[in-house]
Amino acid sequence: MKNLKSNKIIRALVSVSDKTNLIKLGNFLIQNGVEILSTGGSAKYLKEANIPVKEVSEHTGFPEIMDGRVKTLHPKIHGGILARRSETSHLTAMDKHAIDPIDMIVVNLYPFEETVSGGANFETCIENIDIGGPSLIRAGAKNHESITVVTNPKDYDDVINSMSENNGTTTPEFRRRLAAAAYAKTAAYDAAISRWFAEQAGDKFPQVHTLAGTRAQVMRYGENPHQEAAFYRTSNDRYGVGTATQLQGKELSYNNLNDTDAAFELVAEFDDPAVAIIKHANPCGVAIGSSIFEAYERALKCDPVSAFGGIIALNRELDAATASQMADLFLEVIIAPQITENAKDVLISKKNLRVLITGEMPEPSTSGQTLKMLAGGYLLQDRDAAQAKNADLKTVTKRSPSDQELLDLIFAFTVCKHVKSNAIVYAKAGATVGIGAGQMSRIDSCRIAAQKAIDAAEAAGESEPLTKDSVVASDAFFPFADGLLAAAAAGVTAVIQPGGSIRDEEVISVADKNDLAMVLTGIRHFRH
Repeated sequence: MKNLKSNKIIRALVSVSDKTNLIKLGNFLIQNGVEILSTGGSAKYLKEANIPVKEVSEHTGFPEIMDGRVKTLHPKIHGGILARRSETSHLTAMDKHAIDPIDMIVVNLYPFEETVSGGANFETCIENIDIGGPSLIRAGAKNHESITVVTNPKDYDDVINSMSENNGTTTPEFRRRLAAAAYAKTAAYDAAISRWFAEQAGDKFPQVHTLAGTRAQVMRYGENPHQEAAFYRTSNDRYGVGTATQLQGKELSYNNLNDTDAAFELVAEFDDPAVAIIKHANPCGVAIGSSIFEAYERALKCDPVSAFGGIIALNRELDAATASQMADLFLEVIIAPQITENAKDVLISKKNLRVLITGEMPEPSTSGQTLKMLAGGYLLQDRDAAQAKNADLKTVTKRSPSDQELLDLIFAFTVCKHVKSNAIVYAKAGATVGIGAGQMSRIDSCRIAAQKAIDAAEAAGESEPLTKDSVVASDAFFPFADGLLAAAAAGVTAVIQPGGSIRDEEVISVADKNDLAMVLTGIRHFRH
């Protein structure tokens, strides 16, 4: 009967798609007397590096069949992995069926997600669904009492160190950690396949929804210092904070990431050069311009007080002139698709300022989903990708908006989509001039935005509030005429709102009495 109580690693099965650092691990195993079993491309790769390998087919006495679909699904493989080394009956079965123990599994999986994201056809994606790999990983992780299961090349150095320090074996604690990572790996892999199949079937909300992410950062704390937090990246191809490269600055916090995402998604809405300044996930200034420099100056004018300690997002390359202006203000984060070398030089002295570069802008109208956790579950919905177009607008007042008013109305309504409800946005000439966010009543949002415009005008040395001759957007209908009257008192000339209130006619009548042009979108933009 086999004596397997030493736990020393004498045999390893290697079958990997990602061959990063495999030569280093292979050489170490051979030098420490470990026999390597391997398959297909992995065996060829190791042999070409003069690392001796025993083919799995030789080990099992059974050839690979069905174009490689069946290689490791064999009792001599799974029996060697799953046998409990402390169970006499298991050891007897191994002796009876000539099953040799396998003490280490080094496996990573076919690149299914990469195949899908590369635009492969259905049949190719199906062939890149790994079967043997997850089976090996799960078997090794289940029997982690004896088996070291390695699914990430980043762990190879830790494996080498553990074996070196423990006379050719690994510690129970180390094997348990690797087993947990192994199950996370197969769960994420199956989640990706499940989501893809649901998409292929047109099932946007399947009976069982799966979600997986890869930890990118453990944070010092969450929204508040008493909350723990981490940032996870998903396989979503959308450009943004999850794909960005941080060029400089302190570690990003939970609130930094949340606010930066809000800022970047907002500027992605615009074709013209655009800048958004965000504070606590709400814009305090947004503008478009003929250049990114002009857009920044106009965005800052809306609320220079709130901009202190804020987040700035751009939808164009950050140049040195604009960076110099931004460097005069205390900021937490700047995010842009690109940055010039001269702009980098300008900002390098701001050592705590985080600078993120995404490479590209996300497409604002692309589909996708957002998730909100609840006690005992979560809400899943489509992203708010709706965009109001000229053709969608319905003029309901006696006066129609002018061409410039129409441009500003669509601009204001686009910004409104990114403001916490109840949301009111005053805008003029492609720039916000007053923003009211997150109030329990819409009239309060109207008044707060108007007061901010008065304060901003005073800060700029102007005699009239910035809302004079502006337009106003509301994320939802005006339930009463009071909000509209507050906007009229602030100096607006035109209004955009979804409509749909039982008091629409009353609100429209008030607009007419104040010579306001009003258009309805039929689109509501609640944001909670």
